[in-house]
Amino acid sequence: MTSVLATPSKSGFDFSNHTRNAHLAQSKNLNLPKATSTGTTIVGLIYKDGVVLGADTRATEGPIVADKNCEKIHYISENIRCCGAGTAADTEFITNLISSNIQLHELSTGRQPRVVTAMTMLKQRLFQYQGHVGAALVLGGYDATGPQLFTVAPHGSTDKLPYVTMGSGSLAAMAVFESGWQKDMDRESAIALVCAAIESGIFNDLGSGSNVDVCVITKEKTDNLRNYVKPNERGVKEQKYGFKRGTTAWTKEKIWDLVVKDDILDVGSVPPSEERMDTS
Repeated sequence: MTSVLATPSKSGFDFSNHTRNAHLAQSKNLNLPKATSTGTTIVGLIYKDGVVLGADTRATEGPIVADKNCEKIHYISENIRCCGAGTAADTEFITNLISSNIQLHELSTGRQPRVVTAMTMLKQRLFQYQGHVGAALVLGGYDATGPQLFTVAPHGSTDKLPYVTMGSGSLAAMAVFESGWQKDMDRESAIALVCAAIESGIFNDLGSGSNVDVCVITKEKTDNLRNYVKPNERGVKEQKYGFKRGTTAWTKEKIWDLVVKDDILDVGSVPPSEERMDTS
């Protein structure tokens, strides 16, 4: 009997796990779980005085909208925020964990934490799980070195750019950034561009939707603009769509009685079959 494990390659790559998984799928019908499709649009850009982060507010469970107004901009520290895309639980818990570690780091050093420190903690933690923690992050903040903006992919790779997008609506949002971003933008123009990028994801990506959350981080303060724009707010219906009973005709009707009815006897009564005979 031949072994199902492949011989390790001399080039430095080992494909034995692929051979093992193929053997399990063929002989024992143990197929690998399918990846879950997630949806979100998160963005960030550096402007003249700081960083602007943006996110939509739709949470999905496959084709189902689970939450229309969830919050995807997570707290890391007073001067750092992190937008999360991917699996909601993973983004929530990984940002909470790093936020705790950043606070301990701040207490031990006595200094304001740097954004690159949070980025390093995030990428090291995510790399340990090789992408199985589904957290795609946009990390932004303002520290002693000025405004900083990073992306952190689920497998741990990072980018440092003046404007970034992530999530299933990232391509539509990046198209807006590529055509509209300029260096040293003012606050109003930066917020307007972030809102336009998020709205492009909302209207072009089924996994993104509802409202636009914005966070502006400067040297002096951090402003959380919750539900800053509501592009999908439901209005009043122009007509009434109620119809009178009998408007729609039908050909036949059959009613099933699914209620089980039990015969209930009085406490003092005796069934006829159990009546005693009078022998006197």
